[in-house]
Amino acid sequence: MNLSNLKPREGSTHSPKKRLGRGQGSGKGGTSARGHKGAKSRSGYSKKLGFEGGQMPLQRRVPKFGFKNINRTEYQAVNLDKIQSLVDNKKIKGSINIKSFIDNGLAKKSDLIKILANGKIDSPLKISAHKFSAAAKSAIEKSGGEVIVL
Repeated sequence: MNLSNLKPREGSTHSPKKRLGRGQGSGKGGTSARGHKGAKSRSGYSKKLGFEGGQMPLQRRVPKFGFKNINRTEYQAVNLDKIQSLVDNKKIKGSINIKSFIDNGLAKKSDLIKILANGKIDSPLKISAHKFSAAAKSAIEKSGGEVIVL
């Protein structure tokens, strides 16, 4: 084996493409397969997102309404009946905090948690969460529990 008979491994190279802009004799000279005039023939061309060839883009055609508050804080809602079912299944006892909610799949690590009053609670629990509805707060305290707002 010597340098004269080295060649790339089979499958490592693909079919040779015609090189653009290398003179008229190459078959891809002149306009370099870009055609005449227009934005696509120019260097540095990049199509804008949503561009539809000059037609009014869909994003601008569709009517817009409403208001989206970018500073809105989203809470993961947890109902009292879910908490009571965890107590019934002996997954929690005494108190429940953010880590307990995450471990039992009721919230994710980055979620803010709000306790809502859907269902009823019988066990006296010490519940820690970011927010409580007024009805949930009174139901927890009525059952002998304690509410801790984080």
